[in-house]
Amino acid sequence: MSQAGYDYVIVGGGSSGCVLAARLSEDSSCRVLLLEAGGKDSHPLIHMPVGFAKMTTGPHTWGLTTAPQKHANNREIPYAQARVIGGGSSINAEVFTRGNPADYDRWAEEEGAEGWAFKDIKKYFIRSEGNTILSGDWHGTDGELGVSNIPDPQRMTRAFVQSCQEYGLPYNPDFNGETQEGAGAYQTTTRNGKRCSAAVGYLRPAMKRPNLTVETGCLVHRVVVEHGRATGVDYSRKGGARTMVRAESEVLLTAGAIGSPKLMMLSGLGPAAHLSDMGIDVVQDLPGVGENLHDHFGIDIVAELTGHYSLDKYNKLHWMAWAGAQYYLFGSGPVTSNVVEGGAFWYADKSQPVPDLQFHFLAGAGAEAGVPSVPKGSSGITLNSYTLRPKARGTVRLRSSDPTALPIVDPNFLGHPDDLKTSVEGVKISKEIFSQPSLQKYIRQIRFPDDSVKTQKDYEDYARQYGRTSYHPTCTCKMGADSDPMAVVDPKLRVRGIDGLRICDSSTMPSLVGSNTNAPTIMIGEKASDMIRGNH
Repeated sequence: MSQAGYDYVIVGGGSSGCVLAARLSEDSSCRVLLLEAGGKDSHPLIHMPVGFAKMTTGPHTWGLTTAPQKHANNREIPYAQARVIGGGSSINAEVFTRGNPADYDRWAEEEGAEGWAFKDIKKYFIRSEGNTILSGDWHGTDGELGVSNIPDPQRMTRAFVQSCQEYGLPYNPDFNGETQEGAGAYQTTTRNGKRCSAAVGYLRPAMKRPNLTVETGCLVHRVVVEHGRATGVDYSRKGGARTMVRAESEVLLTAGAIGSPKLMMLSGLGPAAHLSDMGIDVVQDLPGVGENLHDHFGIDIVAELTGHYSLDKYNKLHWMAWAGAQYYLFGSGPVTSNVVEGGAFWYADKSQPVPDLQFHFLAGAGAEAGVPSVPKGSSGITLNSYTLRPKARGTVRLRSSDPTALPIVDPNFLGHPDDLKTSVEGVKISKEIFSQPSLQKYIRQIRFPDDSVKTQKDYEDYARQYGRTSYHPTCTCKMGADSDPMAVVDPKLRVRGIDGLRICDSSTMPSLVGSNTNAPTIMIGEKASDMIRGNH
């Protein structure tokens, strides 16, 4: 059954999808439909900064686990991907980082992404940013994405930043300025003590426009391609009938680095041999779809404290009640913390031109699913580190031709020996930071890794056993030049060989940037909206 057409049909209400829906609907003559598989962002924990720790599993995710990771003890690692309006920006840790300018210059100069050098895309970062503290050449103050300082960094966060300085890292108040290296408190995508997701910042203000339609609970089965042109999508509502909707101008895929290649392949757009194996008719042989998966493999160390100095104190019922009362009455207190308050960018290899490691300090222990913790009743702290530009490449593959079946995600963590070497350095530096005076005076014992981890092989074994996703899958429908047979989209994000179809999300990155990925994904949505409207 078909319904009235739209100019643009956007598939996926994540960070980039919300940007596109808001920007394209600014033209009142454009009819825009946004389809999201998940539900509305009505759960109160989504909007509390501290709620992130409870969002890495449960109904707002797809429930994915990886294929057995052969370089990580064959573990099947939980792989949180958002299934809610706002996408990752509704459930992530709200850390605001953009990546190093060198990352985008590499895209343009070495990887065929003409027009994506930092000088070309910096304006989109600034346009999107509504920073309440920083301004000048590197920051925007009027953008839809609220960015602010953590109101009152936790005592352990301050001790972490001081310990980094004692270890030799410079203090850095702005990881998104001229210099990335150093340690400090992260700025977060929050506004007035609440999460500012792309749904809150971009989509909510646009929802009053009559030319924008947003539908949640919609599973898209395929992109409809007629005579080499995408003309619409075939989808079903939760508990409802199948529906076909037409796109008069373009279909825009923004389902993310797992969802977009899955939908491409279900639509017959992907590696011909794999599609044939799945019993799917090949519409366009695109060998790069689902290839080139990059992700950050984060490894945690965990220390038990001598007292209740971290956010773990609020696991006790009476303190939890006090924190809730503080937040609801005054908009202050520990609920305004994103948990991942502190961070650093530094070097495993000092000869590198830019930092090759990123650190996330959590003012608590066992905050996220699958992370080791401290003995019950104790308080702890966690320091996570990862290799910023991994060399391993993974894949996304269909499990079957059934649109409801989860895909097979294989990030191939530690699949390159250099990734293991850099990751181990990150763990060693993490331990050194925990050993500095400002933190050491609070630490009873480093529980993970314990004292038995001493040799290089011990550290490698620890990395293989305790590493996990950092929720930054990218690059599975990468952009590139015509000469690159693995490029899925051109630098204008148009799918090769198919008219009227673009992919406008993190899957189109040619390679992973050296930071968290939400701000870069929003930048991609901003630039895509200009290219679609012809404003570039």
